[in-house]
Amino acid sequence: MFGDPEELRARMQEMAEQMQSSQEVAWADNAIRLAVEMTVASLGQLELTGSPDQQAMQARDAIRIVFPEAVTLVREARQGLR
Repeated sequence: MFGDPEELRARMQEMAEQMQSSQEVAWADNAIRLAVEMTVASLGQLELTGSPDQQAMQARDAIRIVFPEAVTLVREARQGLR
């Protein structure tokens, strides 16, 4: 009815591997999207004051705090694809 049991097992294994790969790619996409959204949202919350140079310094300071977290998310996402 289902043909060769070994062929069925091989096809099921292939399907499971494809599903796992798809899940890993989706997780990586979500992690990267979260990193970008987190950075944009953080910068959007800033209330910059002072001269343009002072505002630039305030933005850089905020990025120094947020960026390492975003990098960690992206790094973990990339490692999940290996």
